[in-house]
Amino acid sequence: YAGRWKPLKTAGWFPAIGDGAANNIGAGCVVKEKAALMIGTSGAMRVAFEGEIPRKIPAGLWCYRIDRKRVIIGGALSDGGGLYRWLKDNFRLNEDDDHTEEEIGKRQPDAHGLTFLPFLAGERSTGYHEAANGAVLGLKSATDTIDIVQAALEAVAYRFAEIFDQLNDVLKIREIIASGGALRASPVWTQIIADVLARDLSLPDTREASSRGAVLLALEMLGKIESIERQETPKGREFKFDKKRNLIYKKARERHRHFYELLCK
Repeated sequence: YAGRWKPLKTAGWFPAIGDGAANNIGAGCVVKEKAALMIGTSGAMRVAFEGEIPRKIPAGLWCYRIDRKRVIIGGALSDGGGLYRWLKDNFRLNEDDDHTEEEIGKRQPDAHGLTFLPFLAGERSTGYHEAANGAVLGLKSATDTIDIVQAALEAVAYRFAEIFDQLNDVLKIREIIASGGALRASPVWTQIIADVLARDLSLPDTREASSRGAVLLALEMLGKIESIERQETPKGREFKFDKKRNLIYKKARERHRHFYELLCK
């Protein structure tokens, strides 16, 4: 078969691209005003754009180059979908995900009164405390498993809010595009995040945003498309934030921040 294969030296080679950068490109988040929020096993929120690295980067974020023209800045969470799976495994909730989602959806924001610190795998952004531990504060006899799961999902949203605030110190974000298997499997969680951030979220139909992003960048380098910025992102489900729920979450987030300062710093 040797004669049928072209020499390897004639093949097109492309430099490796980080999964986060590829995800932003695939989600259509390649301008300063648009952020990508992803939850898989872990989680991240990032902004990619064409231009120079910002002169001042908040301590809780990171920044690197995608290519010669573009940079990406953002923050990451160690606990995302992996935390949700851990809770389901240990609380024996795996057999009926729909029931869990339905029960959380029925309950009011922060009605449980719990504070959950989602650091089972340590903390990345914004404090970068690698040895941080998780905690559940405020347990009482009336607390049930759904209360704890709900508190955990809300807590991850609070951590995203910290990243969001730091990103807005550098860039003014007007639109957020969500992606990741954990959010596709949990519309309730996606809605919680929208309510906490007080921003509408869009969850496009693109199921493999990172793969799509890597392909688009390669096509641009080959000259097959003019630019990745001009590629439309498939439309998906829209999540509108609720102002009343956001007000409740603002108070709960202050409580969360208080215990974070006490236990994680």
